[in-house]
Amino acid sequence: MEKNDLRIVFMGTPDFAVASLKALVEGGYNVVGVITMPDKPSGRGYKIQYSPVKQYAIDHEITLLQPEKLKDTQFIDDLKSLNADLQIVVAFRMLPEVVWNMPRLGTFNLHGSLLPQYRGAAPINWAIINGETETGITTFFLTHEIDTGQVIFQEKITIGDEDNVEIIHDKLMILGAELVCKTVDSVLANKIDSIPQDEMINSTIILKSAPKIFKETCRIDWSKDIKTVYNFIRGLSPYPAAWSEITLPNETPQMVKIFSTEKLFENHNLAIGAIRTDGKKIIDVALSDGFLRIKSLQLAGKKKMESDDFLRGFRLTEEYFIR
Repeated sequence: MEKNDLRIVFMGTPDFAVASLKALVEGGYNVVGVITMPDKPSGRGYKIQYSPVKQYAIDHEITLLQPEKLKDTQFIDDLKSLNADLQIVVAFRMLPEVVWNMPRLGTFNLHGSLLPQYRGAAPINWAIINGETETGITTFFLTHEIDTGQVIFQEKITIGDEDNVEIIHDKLMILGAELVCKTVDSVLANKIDSIPQDEMINSTIILKSAPKIFKETCRIDWSKDIKTVYNFIRGLSPYPAAWSEITLPNETPQMVKIFSTEKLFENHNLAIGAIRTDGKKIIDVALSDGFLRIKSLQLAGKKKMESDDFLRGFRLTEEYFIR
């Protein structure tokens, strides 16, 4: 089968998905339709903004569907009319069986981890939060239970000690686009040799999950050791961002997001959460085994800034605590 003969429907919403869609379109694959989330208002003016995938589809005049409900009769009929041989899902929603089982060659998903590890909505975040030194990208066929289908291909990357979510996201986005095309090529060549995930699990493997992240998930627990808090902060940076509260005794706490820190292992006699500062460049937070030096942060209602810029506008003293 040639590229032009294979009818592909692509499903996705954010920038992470656009890279794969772009690779398919520019690679000459026959993308006959794009499915993305309905438009939602955003920003201060609550203006309607197109998702990155929708904008790409419009710019390239690809048939576009935006169903509110994936089991809606009209959507199912519209999807059937595209007569897809293969569906590809990248950063989208959980699909009902009537959708993922529709094309004759099935539906495969691109997932931002080395399955079966980190099944769930936030695999990149949790891999970094848990201090992993390696992660990767996986293509797999969709089945009933989320992220459990047979694995087609995987590619690994290293997580550096200073890498945050943005860095790993962008690396996996590019690598994922290549893996999507490789997977389609294997489908075209009828050379798919997928592996059940159960065969990749043994008694020595402890499976870790990647559940959805909420605001309260992102609150920093300063009672943890330096390495744990350091990984937690970079595992949520720049979005949705780890946060804490900074306060003077008997004053209302102010929420602060923290984006990057530096580890300082040293003995001290300060209480956990105490701040050490020179008032000019240094903001150190005391932990049980040393300090975390805050390098970039953001007060509620203010812009993100480096510590020295922050200290020029905020009179921080060692009377403050963060907790």
